[in-house]
Amino acid sequence: MGDDQQHEPRGITRRTALTAVGTLGALGAAAAAAGPASAAEASSAAPTPGSALIGKATGDLIHAMSFNIRYDREGVTRPGEADYWPERAPLVTAFLALEQPTILGVQEAEFNQLGAVEEGLGKHYRMAGFGRSGGAAGEYSAIFYDTRRLTLQWWDQYWLSDTPDVIGSTTWGNSVTRIVTWARFLDARTGREFLHVNSHFDHQSENARVRSAEVVRDQVAGADVPVVFTADVNAAAGASAPYDVLVTDGGLVDTWDAATERLTARVGTFPNYGTPDPDGTRIDWVLATPGVQVLAATINTWTHQGRWPSDHTPVQALLRLG
Repeated sequence: MGDDQQHEPRGITRRTALTAVGTLGALGAAAAAAGPASAAEASSAAPTPGSALIGKATGDLIHAMSFNIRYDREGVTRPGEADYWPERAPLVTAFLALEQPTILGVQEAEFNQLGAVEEGLGKHYRMAGFGRSGGAAGEYSAIFYDTRRLTLQWWDQYWLSDTPDVIGSTTWGNSVTRIVTWARFLDARTGREFLHVNSHFDHQSENARVRSAEVVRDQVAGADVPVVFTADVNAAAGASAPYDVLVTDGGLVDTWDAATERLTARVGTFPNYGTPDPDGTRIDWVLATPGVQVLAATINTWTHQGRWPSDHTPVQALLRLG
C-alpha cells in the first residue's frame, strides 16, 4: 500500500463502475479451532467464549460483519487499560478467527492494526481500501473478503464531501475526514454478483451524517446487483435522520429488524468497554437491499477474561442474496 494514486480502467469512473461487469497466538489458535454454535433464541446471556455465533457461512449464505476496532491511541493509553491496543490486538485476532465472516467492513483501523485483522481472518482473505489521508495514512474503512469463494471485480474509495475524489476533503461541517470504500464481488458458489459498501459517518456533524447517508443512498440506488452496507453511522437505528434517509425513506433493510432469528439480545453497540446497555443506541449497522433474505443477526458482546476487543460491539448478519 503505497502513496500512488489508484488508476481506473479506461471508460470506468467511480460511479459507473457500480454497474460494470464485472500464525495465531494461543488465544487465536483456540478460537480458530472452535466450530460455529447452533442458533439459539436471543437472551441476555453473553456469547460462549469458545463458540461462534454465526461462524463460517456454508452453502449460498453470506456472513456479513461490521466492526469498529477502535484506533490505536499509541502514547496515550497504558498497559492494563481497556483501550490499550497491544492488549486488545490478540482479542481482535481471536474474535475474527472464531467468526470468520465472508465479508467484513472495519472502521477506525490504522495501518499498524491491519495485521491483527489479517491474522485472525487467515491467509485466504484479502483487503480493499487504503487510509483516509491517502496511501497508508489515516484510518481505514477497509473491506476484507474470503477469496475462497469471492472474486473481487472492482473496488474504489471516495471522500464524503463535495469533492469526493479529493483525498482528505471535508466540506459538510465535519472536521474529521470520512470515506466510503466499496467493492463488487462475484460469488463462486452461486454465480451471483453483489456490492459491499462500508463507511464510518461523522461523530459530530449532523449535516455531515445526513449528507453521507444521501450519497450512500444514491450509490445503492444506482447499483444493478444486491448491496450490503456496513458502517458505524454514529446515529441511532430507528430514530435518526440518517436512518430515515437510508431505511425509512431510502428503502434499505435493517438486518437486525428483518432477521428471522436474532442470536443475541438487543443492546447498544457502543458499550465503551462497559456493561452492554439494553436501552443503548444501535449506531453500528448492517443494511441490505430489498430481496436479501436475513436469516440471523447478532450484536456480539464477545469478551475474553473480561476484556473487550474494542469499545464497539461487532454486528453481524447471515444473508442469502436475492
